[in-house]
Amino acid sequence: MNHLRLRRLVALTTGVLLTAGITLAAPASAAVRPAPLVVNARWGGHCTYDRIVIDLRGHVPQATVTRVPRLVRDGSGAPVPLAGKHFLQIRLHPAAAHDREGGGTYRGPQLVKIRLPRLKGLALTGDFEGYVTFGAAFDSRPSFSSFTLHGPERFVLDVAHRNVCR
Repeated sequence: MNHLRLRRLVALTTGVLLTAGITLAAPASAAVRPAPLVVNARWGGHCTYDRIVIDLRGHVPQATVTRVPRLVRDGSGAPVPLAGKHFLQIRLHPAAAHDREGGGTYRGPQLVKIRLPRLKGLALTGDFEGYVTFGAAFDSRPSFSSFTLHGPERFVLDVAHRNVCR
């Protein structure tokens, strides 16, 4: 009887380990997809908001928008020379602004002064270890919302202001 129990236990354990191995291996290989590539950043003024659009090749990754006291370059920490009193950091992850060979995929501005009702400047501040970061400058504290659009893939940040079309 003990011998039969031992054989059943070995068979059950082997089955569990094989099933677990197959289950763990399948999602890992299925989940691997290349990081999206940031290819452009653009902006526009509208009656009640200024808009920043970041264009991507692939899918839209997770994006976070954070108020920061100043803008700095990722990696070096060097200050970003955009005039403003208030700043937003837009961080995309996982993402890259370069291909596998290290060639740049981002064709937008590195740093640009903008004269819209709220948005005063935009800069690419980092493409470092799976993060692509932009900084935006404003004269007053921005009220903002963000969302994604598809076909083509893009991240959108809208910054509200009073109606300038009346």
